[in-house]
Amino acid sequence: MGQGHSVPSLLHIVNNARNSLVIRGLTVYAEHGTLDGAGMIVERGVIREILPDIRKKDLPDIETIHFPDTYNLIPGMIDMHIHGAAGADVMDASSEALQTISNSLPAEGTTAFLATTMTETPRRIEEALRSVREYVDLPRKMAGAEVLGVHMEGPFLSPERKGAQRGDMIIPPDRDLFGRWQDLSGDLIKLVTVAPERTNDQEFVRYLKQHGVIASVGHSVATYEETLAAIEAGCSHATHLYNAMAAIHHRAPGTVVAVLLDDRVTAELIVDGVHLHPAMIKLAFEIKGKEKLVLVTDAMRAKYLGDGSVELGGQQVTVKAGEARLANGTLAGSVLKMNGAVKNIISFTACSLEDAVKMTSENPARELAIFDRKGSIAEGKDADLVVLDENYQAVLTLCRGRIAYRSDTNFYK
Repeated sequence: MGQGHSVPSLLHIVNNARNSLVIRGLTVYAEHGTLDGAGMIVERGVIREILPDIRKKDLPDIETIHFPDTYNLIPGMIDMHIHGAAGADVMDASSEALQTISNSLPAEGTTAFLATTMTETPRRIEEALRSVREYVDLPRKMAGAEVLGVHMEGPFLSPERKGAQRGDMIIPPDRDLFGRWQDLSGDLIKLVTVAPERTNDQEFVRYLKQHGVIASVGHSVATYEETLAAIEAGCSHATHLYNAMAAIHHRAPGTVVAVLLDDRVTAELIVDGVHLHPAMIKLAFEIKGKEKLVLVTDAMRAKYLGDGSVELGGQQVTVKAGEARLANGTLAGSVLKMNGAVKNIISFTACSLEDAVKMTSENPARELAIFDRKGSIAEGKDADLVVLDENYQAVLTLCRGRIAYRSDTNFYK
């Protein structure tokens, strides 16, 4: 495949670790309001102090990066649904693959993610889960975007809405099997996509809820009534809304309408202009609002590689002009970047950057119960920070206070 966007090496990231740093001069999208011409002090991996009027502050003698006042500082983005990037995939089941993904994501402003698995043989799924556990348990904290856990997308899906998943490996929900997998992962499975029509009276959804795992409706032909039953049982998330779901019909509203109308459910959107028509994105935004949507990429290993062919779940995928498809034309994930999703959602819905921050940072952090340390810019939280220019391009990304990505632009100090 083509070269695409280069990504920073691990050596580059490690060599740019800082104990203290001042960022100044730009608009800060802080947890409690937007601050113009502001800045902050980052120290030992956390946000030590937010400076509303940095001109009146006597700054310590530490490195300072001064940005144009047209730039914006936002909290690091959290991708709850991503399979791979830069030639690596979670199903490669290796620390090297996870590190490659982790290294690549800060270039788009992503500072944390759920490593997303696919429908495969039990052995391959177990290998992937084991590799995530080993990676997270490494004695030294790896640089780059943080792996927060696992999103298990399959094998508990509908064969009728399998998308790019392996149909021959799809099985009904199995709590005993899942329990074994969760033990193997070290309790790192945070979210499970499930077709609720294949559960026994929503018993599996209740099981996930009782064990603190997010149940997500997806790859499903569930009726409106079946989806509501799943929501009542504890399903609180929807995997890539609209995609791999039955189309809306005026006498059979189905899963999509149930998700849109129920405020107990937070829905993912793949806002790449390929998976969804902009009007459908606007419809979801108008109904669900900024509080109940999360932007995801559903990206696979081809991201950052340009056009060409790659493997996904044992299947050949061709990427051309930003679209990833199987030989039969089925969409197979995406090559979307999170900053691209931000740019698109603002274009398609006329929402604000502040709204987009909700959907890329705050909402995922709240769902994953980590808002006490991530998902917003507040003193004492992890210094997961992104500087965006006027075109929503990331020019600086900090992961837990480390400079994980820096563009070639020179900023005076």
